[in-house]
Amino acid sequence: MVGDADRVVKANNAIFGTPSEPVNIIIFALGGKTDGTGGADHNTCDFTNGGNIEVCASFGNSARVSALFEAELSECSMGGDLCGVSTGEALSRWCAVVVGNNALADFATAPAWAKKGMPDYVNKTDATDQNEISTGCGMAFLSWLQKLRYPLSTIAPAMVTVGTKGTLAQLYAKLTSGPAADAWPKFLSAAKALPQIASDDPFGMASIAGRQVVSWKGSQRTKTAAKPQGRKKTPHSRKR
Repeated sequence: MVGDADRVVKANNAIFGTPSEPVNIIIFALGGKTDGTGGADHNTCDFTNGGNIEVCASFGNSARVSALFEAELSECSMGGDLCGVSTGEALSRWCAVVVGNNALADFATAPAWAKKGMPDYVNKTDATDQNEISTGCGMAFLSWLQKLRYPLSTIAPAMVTVGTKGTLAQLYAKLTSGPAADAWPKFLSAAKALPQIASDDPFGMASIAGRQVVSWKGSQRTKTAAKPQGRKKTPHSRKR
């Protein structure tokens, strides 16, 4: 984690388009686990009160520690919005997927949503970050939005603007300038057309999203050189 923390912070900044603030990372056997399944935790979704980030140790697989760190760091970047609700939980998990190279694949929730019959959490936001069904809907929906060519670095700031009381349908309307009423039927049709939903990225956008973040960071470094800066995560919910 010591060797990877700067990379995680830079990638997180690229996703949200805002600078991070200093945080403390406390790594230990959270919940007695040493394989990352103890998840991660912090007090609130901001840097002021949520900057002490507890992360479960993962012996032999440090990428899981980096992914858990990003999950909590991303929530700090939400500035107090989206905290404790299904939309914010989905966003933080997607940030972890991209920045952590899907090291927490066993934390997947979208398959549970599909198995439950694909209930609608696009037109409503679940007032908890502990429901794998509503979180899973959000994960699949954000995968679909990226399939529509809206990168995570566009989605994340838009979600923060939509806010805690906003819905994924409102996010769709903000991004596409189309009616919010179109979001659920179009997404549901696309989801049902898939052969299966076996991961949190059913539309297969994670690797592309990762490359977009790297590309954005590279362009920022070029510009700089030309000028002489709450919640516990468990599978589900081992990331809370």
